[in-house]
Amino acid sequence: MKLIFKLLVAVAVNAAALFAAAYLVKDLKLNVTVESIVFLAVILTLLNLLLKPVLKLILGPFIVLTLGLGLILVNMVILYILDIISPNLTIGGIVPLIYSSLIIGIVNFVFHFATKD
Repeated sequence: MKLIFKLLVAVAVNAAALFAAAYLVKDLKLNVTVESIVFLAVILTLLNLLLKPVLKLILGPFIVLTLGLGLILVNMVILYILDIISPNLTIGGIVPLIYSSLIIGIVNFVFHFATKD
């Protein structure tokens, strides 16, 4: 039961992070309906749970060498995959991708740091 609650909270946080990124980044187009945001948040949560650890493992030496800044690259790859998968999200270039991944990463970091067990 606790795992399901954590997953639902992660989906809600990712939905809020996507909405914040769409609000703050001009070239990030988001279809703002409840269904599309929930769909994107679920897919983003699944990508973070399944793909992010693999990317961190592969890019581990690069992440250590850049003192953690390589995690931005990991977030960018995940957000780019989300852009490819979903027609509800459109990122208009590399700069909006960088800004969006930073915003989503910061929102997730702050939330997970604040709710650490």
